[in-house]
Amino acid sequence: MIELGSGALTLADVARVAREGTPVRLGAGGRQRMAASRRRVEAALDEGRVVYGVTTGFGELKDRRIEPDQVRALQLNLLRSHAAGVGRLASREVARAMILLRAASLARGHSGCRPELVESLLLLLERDVTPIVPLQGSVGASGDLAPLAHLALVLVGEGEAWLGPAENSHRMPAALALRGAALHPLTLEAKEGLALVNGTQLSTAIASLAWIDARALWESAVASAALSTEVLLGSFQPARADVQELRPYPGAIETARRLRAYAEGSALVESHADCGRVQDAYSLRCVPQVLGASWDALEHVKRQLEIEINSVNDNPLVFADSGDVVSAGLFHAQPVALASDYLKIAVAEVGSLAERRIDRLTDARVSELPAVLAANPGLESGYMMAQYTAASLVSENKVLCHPASVDSIPTGAGIEDHVSMAPIAARHCRQVVDNVARVVALELLCACRGLEFRRPLVAGQGSERIYGAVRRLVPAPEGDRPLSEPCEKVASWVLSKAPLRLAEEVLAS
Repeated sequence: MIELGSGALTLADVARVAREGTPVRLGAGGRQRMAASRRRVEAALDEGRVVYGVTTGFGELKDRRIEPDQVRALQLNLLRSHAAGVGRLASREVARAMILLRAASLARGHSGCRPELVESLLLLLERDVTPIVPLQGSVGASGDLAPLAHLALVLVGEGEAWLGPAENSHRMPAALALRGAALHPLTLEAKEGLALVNGTQLSTAIASLAWIDARALWESAVASAALSTEVLLGSFQPARADVQELRPYPGAIETARRLRAYAEGSALVESHADCGRVQDAYSLRCVPQVLGASWDALEHVKRQLEIEINSVNDNPLVFADSGDVVSAGLFHAQPVALASDYLKIAVAEVGSLAERRIDRLTDARVSELPAVLAANPGLESGYMMAQYTAASLVSENKVLCHPASVDSIPTGAGIEDHVSMAPIAARHCRQVVDNVARVVALELLCACRGLEFRRPLVAGQGSERIYGAVRRLVPAPEGDRPLSEPCEKVASWVLSKAPLRLAEEVLAS
């Protein structure tokens, strides 16, 4: 059980709720803070104060006054008018993460909402009512307005939703989904519509889940690099602890520690201990530096995203103690945009290095293995196309890695004259992670095939465990076989929790 309003959320918490259905509730502390800030909003209404989005219009219409008997209609109209998203739909897990993160922000008690609003959001999670949210249409300033409007409409019985768990869900009008889940539409009070849409939750949901997968992907990539280095008869001297201490980046030290652990006890490494090769190509020799830099980037991005998921990103802000209602810019998603751009660049480099090792594994002039890892080169083309596919994905990543955060197009009649484009950065980051998972999967398939050609020599104990995990998914081929399905199977494993568990076990042994 995760309790909002009484502690910090982690990225792992987000994944557990989004993917595994971990229950969530509003804690007593969050309820009290929300109630206190709500009283301040009601007092402002009673006093006839001018409060943006409560007694005024929105954006360029901020100077239009709203009469007291129209404040409810204002909030509903906001959701209807701002539900302007287009394109592909957010996945069920992203939509669930959005619900959790918006509820967490509101539960901090600076949005002036009733506790019932958060409870209604959490009931959507509990009853498997998942809003239909288009992915395109947000510029990531004033929040992810359009996507969150689509999400919020479901609370009032409008828009569309999936009803039921992922494996058995049905798309339907939101009113029917609520009825099917024994829920009732919510009537929004003053400020509540605005509070639901003024946040970074689409961008942050995508980025948070991408980070979780990137962390598993990084672990898989280190294991794959270790196995490839062994199969290519590369040296593990560059991974020595005393070497890394001379340039002590934490990521390089962690990467080298894993490389040594995977290769421990390797007969392959011992077989060429006295060879005349002076030094290896960078894709083998510089693994601690390249993957280590990506580790350091992952750690930085984690810190940024965990600040965001434990923050208020609404406007205006309600301070219950003083009664102040302050217009500010906490909805601006620039921190999330920069974090997403940094993450996708760091992950793309993991793929670039893996593709180079695929090339070496399939090139008989370099590997001294059968050409293209085929048992009968010429008659069979073996793993020739693995490098082509990897090259395609790596090239695509170079386009996707253009930073979205350097762009800005003013919106809102010039009031919103700088925007973050965080949703674009996050969506591209998600695609880069998926692309690199497939590149690493292809490397693992090539490295495992190469290891089979090195038999009877055995790899390190950790590398043999990686080999076993891959071969349980994809048996050794007999002749040419399509690579698509094996690649997808291994790519799913690469993004799962299994590589993390395996790394822990190897490091502990």
